[in-house]
Amino acid sequence: MPFSENSFKDEHGIDIFYYEWTPTNRRVPRGVVQIVHGIGEHAKRYDDFAKALNAASYIVYADDHRGHGQTGLGQTQGDLSKMGKLGPGGWDATLAEIRALTKIIKEKHPDLPLTLIGHSWGSFMTQDILGIDSTPYDAVMLSGSAFRTLTGLNSGPLNKKYDKHPNATGFEWLSRDVEVAKAFVEDELTFYADVMKKFGLKDGLRFFGKPKKPATDIPMLIAAGTEDPVGGEKSVTKLADYYRSKYLSNVTLKLYPDARHEIFNETNKEEVYKDTIEWINQAVSGAR
Repeated sequence: MPFSENSFKDEHGIDIFYYEWTPTNRRVPRGVVQIVHGIGEHAKRYDDFAKALNAASYIVYADDHRGHGQTGLGQTQGDLSKMGKLGPGGWDATLAEIRALTKIIKEKHPDLPLTLIGHSWGSFMTQDILGIDSTPYDAVMLSGSAFRTLTGLNSGPLNKKYDKHPNATGFEWLSRDVEVAKAFVEDELTFYADVMKKFGLKDGLRFFGKPKKPATDIPMLIAAGTEDPVGGEKSVTKLADYYRSKYLSNVTLKLYPDARHEIFNETNKEEVYKDTIEWINQAVSGAR
């Protein structure tokens, strides 16, 4: 098994499914990485990245958020048309489930440094979590993120640039690798996420909002493709500058020329894996 599957009940009684990827080498683990996935997808899409982290001696955890993956299937009794709806407690309960998994990780691995990686919607929730309590984490990475203002976050059609291409799937904005869009379409647990329809007005507006001050001066990596339609170069540069000027002393911005939204699924993903692991190694060295 490449990973093990577990679950816990959240504060509303919903079964939250999560996965653990454990290194197969016999070296002492260097740390733990917790991945927070984006909207319309699920944790198992990070299998390749998790294996790369395993090879670098990191244990990896990721949950299927409410309305997504196995957690969403349980909520909807298998009705795929209802996937994406967060359920009771909405956005705040989703933040709580991510933090509950963090607690499980810390109880199981109290002496290992923990890096939190949030992608897209997951990066927005990661920003919110840091504003609630950053103390469990030793480093944080935001992938495919944005400065969450009306001008910094694109709320329009994300595939607009590619829709006129022959055989367009609607998901070319994810990656230059055509197989990524194809796999997204064929995966029954991935879906186009109309935010307002899936989340409702109250939680849909939670996509916007400037970051709040973390409790700790945590090292941060912000990484994005320059062709990411969600935020892109200008937006993530503003995000990095905002954290640097107001809150954090160690913020690294890494931009990948021509890459699109899912840098962990891009044509240069091996470069992204290598850069990310090297950054984590440095960020958590001496932690704990």
